[in-house]
Amino acid sequence: MTTRISDIIVPEVFNPYMVERTAELSALYQSGIISASPELDRLASSGGRLLNMPYWHDLDGDDEVLSDTTPLTPDKITAGQDVAVLHLRGKAWAANDLAKALSGDDPMRAIADLVAAYWARQWQKLLIASLKGVFASPSMADNTHDISEDSNNNDFNAETFIDASHKLGDAEDRLTALAVHSATYASMRKQDLIEFIPDSEGKPSIPTYMGKQVIVDDGMPVEEGAGGKIYTTYIFGAGAIGYGEGGAPVPTETDRDSLQGDDILINRRHFILHPRGVKFTDASVAGAAPTNAELENPNNWERVYEPKNVRIVAFKHKLA
Repeated sequence: MTTRISDIIVPEVFNPYMVERTAELSALYQSGIISASPELDRLASSGGRLLNMPYWHDLDGDDEVLSDTTPLTPDKITAGQDVAVLHLRGKAWAANDLAKALSGDDPMRAIADLVAAYWARQWQKLLIASLKGVFASPSMADNTHDISEDSNNNDFNAETFIDASHKLGDAEDRLTALAVHSATYASMRKQDLIEFIPDSEGKPSIPTYMGKQVIVDDGMPVEEGAGGKIYTTYIFGAGAIGYGEGGAPVPTETDRDSLQGDDILINRRHFILHPRGVKFTDASVAGAAPTNAELENPNNWERVYEPKNVRIVAFKHKLA
């Protein structure tokens, strides 16, 4: 008798473990850039493709001198609305692709780890696509530090990085991590800018810069510019990206192609992965949910928080 994927996968066990492992395997999640929220979980499961997230604007206006003849003038608090989109993604694998995993001592765990690692990579691609669109939007100009055409100092170094971080003004200390292209990372190492912190669990040391965790990904934007390539580094504050996991009607199922002799594992996910404070306008989306290419469209994004509260800076630079 042959053991099939349907004999191994128990959806009630597989799905929670796979979701948890996705977060564990995501460098973005582990850095604190992505923060899970029960409220976003609820929104992701509430129905609808656009999810409204109202918020209160901060109080403003000058205080008044107290008087025994002139009463205080009551002011008001106003509300705004952030909007996230529900991502609907899925993937199927044939058993032959998972043959190596099926040879392990715990096949279900091995399969779940492979699927979780896959989704962690897809998260990163989706987020980078979103950030490309977000920072191409004119509304995000105040959160962009572009020195790529500066003839005197246009490369990534300590001075220019401090200038980029200072785009958030007195909220600069909220920035905790940066995502860089591997070429930028190599330049930083040559400049002896990287420090390594030993991992408490015995994993490879964590690279940091000015106390901020460094995440390396070759999906980071690279453009051809006059005199050389232009790289974009994103600098993040903790919780800059909100994450909520929804419930696909059938998140995991198995199938059998008898003619090919293949077992098939199908995995579907509904989730929110949203840059807080930049609403998704849905101006140009053809299907039920945006593709990565549509996430890169600046027409689909508009900043609604004040710039320092967005907690993300795009730093465009060249390399020495």
